[in-house]
Amino acid sequence: MREFSTPLLVEPSSHRNATELLMQRFRTSPDHVAFEVRAPEGAITDPWRQVTTRQFVEEVRALAKGLIAAGLQPGESLAIMSPTRYEWAVADMAAWFAAAVVVPVYETSALPQVAAVLDDAAVRLAVAGTAGHALLLEQGFEQAGRTNLGVWTMDARPGADLAELKLRGAAIPDSTVEERRLLPDLNAVATIVYTSGTTAAPKGALITHGNFVGQVLNVGAAYTGVVREGGNTVIFLPMAHVLARGLQLICLANGMRIAHLSDPKDVVPALGVLKPTFLVVVPRVLQKILASAAGAAARKRLGLVWAAAQQTAVEWGRFAEAHDADPSLRAPFGLRARHAVFDRAFYARLRALMGGRLDYLLSGAAALDAELSLFFRGLGLPVIEGYGLTETTAPLTGNMPDAIGAGTVGVPMPGTTVRISDRGEVLARGVGVFAGYRRPADNQGVFTEGYFHTGDLGELDELGRLTLKGRIKDVIVTAGGKTITPAIWEGYVEGDPLVAHAVMVGEGKPYLGGLVLLDPESVTAWAEREGINDLAGLRIPDDGGAVQIEDARLLSTIGKAVSAANAKLARSEQVRKFVLLLADLSEANGMVTSTMKLKRTAFTERARHIVENLYAESRSQA
Repeated sequence: MREFSTPLLVEPSSHRNATELLMQRFRTSPDHVAFEVRAPEGAITDPWRQVTTRQFVEEVRALAKGLIAAGLQPGESLAIMSPTRYEWAVADMAAWFAAAVVVPVYETSALPQVAAVLDDAAVRLAVAGTAGHALLLEQGFEQAGRTNLGVWTMDARPGADLAELKLRGAAIPDSTVEERRLLPDLNAVATIVYTSGTTAAPKGALITHGNFVGQVLNVGAAYTGVVREGGNTVIFLPMAHVLARGLQLICLANGMRIAHLSDPKDVVPALGVLKPTFLVVVPRVLQKILASAAGAAARKRLGLVWAAAQQTAVEWGRFAEAHDADPSLRAPFGLRARHAVFDRAFYARLRALMGGRLDYLLSGAAALDAELSLFFRGLGLPVIEGYGLTETTAPLTGNMPDAIGAGTVGVPMPGTTVRISDRGEVLARGVGVFAGYRRPADNQGVFTEGYFHTGDLGELDELGRLTLKGRIKDVIVTAGGKTITPAIWEGYVEGDPLVAHAVMVGEGKPYLGGLVLLDPESVTAWAEREGINDLAGLRIPDDGGAVQIEDARLLSTIGKAVSAANAKLARSEQVRKFVLLLADLSEANGMVTSTMKLKRTAFTERARHIVENLYAESRSQA
């Protein structure tokens, strides 16, 4: 057993509850611009409306009055179902001002999921983004058989929108809101967040005001060079995800300007307008940026030059990491010269594409390939990789700006201890670890001696940095009795931009196989670059299943990624055969979670006939 602790930097008890994170900022800097808000029908390049901390507090207070006037009582639950937008932030904080508990509902959720959440969390009132979301919530209440205080929309809807709700609360005095705001203490539940459920039914995680306050204060103190006065960010993660809400609170508390985007496709055009200093992304975004740059170079017949530039960036990133450990190191002259040339030719343009002001990128939600991290470090865009769960109020560990270790997810956050059990599981205890699940039955075996069982496998190095090794439940035992952790091979293969997901199979089989799910958008772009216009069978099935792709050119291209992954592993851990697949990777189809993580069990069950054929065939592809 091995463990590592990072001391608490800021004591959470300095705050009554999470609303104080906003109110302290309001008292010191009321005229600071806290948000930039896009006009409802405005173009990305149109001017964005600026909202000061004072204006935000006034909107929050007015909506809180409306919630109180509607009959919402302290401790009752309020659901929010909407794409990421400014009004999400207003509704979230207003609920806390009214002493309510916030229950996020992913905007992509189907009716049975909506009804289950409304019922399990005993929701009394709901806020919807659009009329469509309102209809789903109304049907969800009906299906759950729950009386409610209405469904109110962010979009204009006569008699049933947030503007109307504010009007209803106009007579409520400020003093009443202030009394409500101060009711919850740090031990009170602030939100019930339902887990994604990759391997089991979603569970309601009880996250307290103390969890949010502890994380916000300590993460802010640890990352002062990232979360800073005058900086700004763009949030395009789903606001139903605890990471997005935690990030928003950190920015509010530390004077960073926030903009919201609901469509990830709008992010790149918005970067040039908003010019963020900090951005939270998933590895897939970084992969696509790299692939796009490579494609642009190939179209200009600069493929070989770009390959040299890419390798130089990785080398520079590796040097930068060594320099973190020993500031006296100096890069070799040849590397400095090459980096300077490629910076003018490529790197500076990529930085400009991302707004030109980015100090850091934060990557989470999935494993980040070490070379991809080094590449962006070499560009001058360091990537801080972190790791966390809903149950840890997002960040559990993270690399520090001056000590980034590519391939690791960093050290425990301040006030947190990470322990590796005898079976290799990551256990956690600290300020961000939740109070438990809503249903008592879900808490069996979740905590041991105060440590939360994450279900992830990992290792700690001598510096306390955590490296993840996959999920305990995903371990494969072959016919020969060899125990394999598939996440390592899968992560390597998923580093290819053409790959959406990779799944290793082989439970009880004589050798390991691989199911490689293609990313249709990336494959289309690749085909255009390669001058291929006859990809046969490249069609996403509409029957909920998966279709196998036999195109020789794609098999050859992906085969290189598979071979490269195999070369990094012991022979017993290598995939001998693989197939290429296309599938409807939507939450509605039941293949992925709300955070776009593949539901392995559901997917492999639907692809069972393909797996059987994989082992029935005698020819080898890899």
